[in-house]
Amino acid sequence: MFDEKFKEVLMHEGPVSLTTWANNDAHVTNTWNSYLKLTEDGRILLPMAGMHSTEADLAINNQVKMTMASREVQGTIGAGAGFYVEGTTEYLDSGEEFDLMISEFPFLRRVMVVHPTLVKQTI
Repeated sequence: MFDEKFKEVLMHEGPVSLTTWANNDAHVTNTWNSYLKLTEDGRILLPMAGMHSTEADLAINNQVKMTMASREVQGTIGAGAGFYVEGTTEYLDSGEEFDLMISEFPFLRRVMVVHPTLVKQTI
C-alpha cells in the first residue's frame, strides 16, 4: 500500500494534517511526518497527546482524512511531494506496539492506528 515515494516523504520532516468529523462539525489537527510509523501490514501508527476533539469525533465516526508532504522529495511536477490518505481508526493504550511507540514518544496518551483505505499521491 505504501510505495517508496510515500516512505521517502515520511523520512523528511513536514506537517501532517488530520481531519475528523462528527455531528456536522469537522476538526483539523496537525502532527509531524516523523511521528508517523508504518507497520509491515499496512497500518499507520501515530502518537496522541492532546487531540481531544479528534478523539471525540472518532468515538462517533472512526474515519479520518490525512495529508502529508515534504518539499525535500521530488514530486510529480517538481520539488515537493505530497499524499492524501483516507482510512478508519482505532486506538491502542497497551500492548507491544503501544510500548514501542511510548518508548519513542513518552508524551503520548494513546496510539492512533489508521487502517488506510486510500493512499494517493497528490503532488
